[in-house]
Amino acid sequence: MRIFLQFISYLFHPILIPIAGTLAYFLITPRFSPDEFQSGNILPIFILTVVIPIISFLILKNLGLVSSISLIEIKERKYPYYINIALLFMIIYKVIPNNFTAELYYFFIGLIAATFTSLLLLFLNFKSSMHLMGMGSLFMFLVSLSVHFEINIIIALSLFILATGLVATSRLYLRAHQKSEVIFGFLIGFFSQLLTIKFWL
Repeated sequence: MRIFLQFISYLFHPILIPIAGTLAYFLITPRFSPDEFQSGNILPIFILTVVIPIISFLILKNLGLVSSISLIEIKERKYPYYINIALLFMIIYKVIPNNFTAELYYFFIGLIAATFTSLLLLFLNFKSSMHLMGMGSLFMFLVSLSVHFEINIIIALSLFILATGLVATSRLYLRAHQKSEVIFGFLIGFFSQLLTIKFWL
């Protein structure tokens, strides 16, 4: 059971949420997008939200600023948050033009808001779950895309709800978070996306 839940934690790691949301957008949207346009968004986002954070983590670990990928200590979590916020800002300013992909643009605005909120909570000695923050953000984004484009993705949403439950269970089982941290993490991600949809839905 422990190995399975560890696998779930890695499979739905928060650094994969931005690229997952980007891929979901291009899969769901009925708008025609040339391959060049899709790759021009997907590749830079993958590099900025997956490759660079992994390299940054290795550098931070080498410097002794973080001890493990779990980021157990509150002070360890601040550095990845700073890096993540900077990279997300880079995406909305340099990668995603608001006039072409408003949905993706505000998805990343929501991610910035959620990450910044979680960072502020760290200064109050509260460690919200980044895993559940990501799951809450992506879930609300998928619901919004379904409503926006009037496309029925109820099966995908049902499977995602199941996945969210598994992620929450894994974080609790592995003693990475308490119940309140898991719940707050999901709510932060969910409401950060909910507050942005009025600008594009």
